[in-house]
Amino acid sequence: MAAVLLLLPLAWALAGIPRMRAGATDAVRPARWSWRITGASALLYTLAFNLTFFVQEVFLVVPKALTPGLRPTLYHNNHGWEGTHALAHLFQGTGALATLLLGVAAGCWLRRGAATRAPWQRLGLFWLAFAGIYMALFQLVLAPLLPRGDVGLALAWLGVEGAGLTAVGIAALGAVPVVAIWLLRPLMALAASPARVATPLARMGFVFRTVTLPALLACVLIVPYRVPREWIEVAGVPVLVTLTGLLWLQAAAWRVAPGEAAGHAGHAARWPVVGLLLASAALLVFFQAVLRPGIAFY
Repeated sequence: MAAVLLLLPLAWALAGIPRMRAGATDAVRPARWSWRITGASALLYTLAFNLTFFVQEVFLVVPKALTPGLRPTLYHNNHGWEGTHALAHLFQGTGALATLLLGVAAGCWLRRGAATRAPWQRLGLFWLAFAGIYMALFQLVLAPLLPRGDVGLALAWLGVEGAGLTAVGIAALGAVPVVAIWLLRPLMALAASPARVATPLARMGFVFRTVTLPALLACVLIVPYRVPREWIEVAGVPVLVTLTGLLWLQAAAWRVAPGEAAGHAGHAARWPVVGLLLASAALLVFFQAVLRPGIAFY
């Protein structure tokens, strides 16, 4: 499945090369790019990813806290519990369900009233939708490979094993590009003008500067929120979750029809980089000073 996640979006992007070449002569000369947008996007994704992971852990803890015999504790990007109960394994799936619902809600909110919000707010909703949906899909895709993981345990409790578990993973894998296209449409509204995303090549460049590069930078910024843990949890999970959706977003950018990319945000819009930096620092302090020792839910 890892090979599919990497090779299929690459093939899709390569399929767009003829159209990108054909449209290159008609492309509008791009405006000078503002690094404030890239910086703001990186900080927004840092906040969205960590807040989404926090939501996942909270919804892994709360059902256990309400179950007799279980004594859960919430940590930063983790949780644990004492005691036994027949529902404990089922509740290992409530976190992924919560992040999926959060992501879908943010995406619907973004698509329903994007024009009425500031560009940075729209991009924040985009990243919440991205983090929530792809964090859940990533766990579903890996469920057949990690049957003792959180989602694997929940599905096993529900009787989904073997071929059924494989079918769930394949269905989640098929949803990855669908979600990418769904999120790309409102993202294009952040372009300075429709002309700036009027060609396949221009759209690929816009997505790279607005989403791909900031997300890669954010993967570095996310690390301090997750230490001290195993390296796969500290760096591997953010990178793998991000790449799950990022490759498809970048690959699908050339296919978004010009008529769907009709925003008017632009470089003159306010991008509160300093405020986002302070919010990121405050969240880091909360994670390391409050959640790292643990909060008992009993």
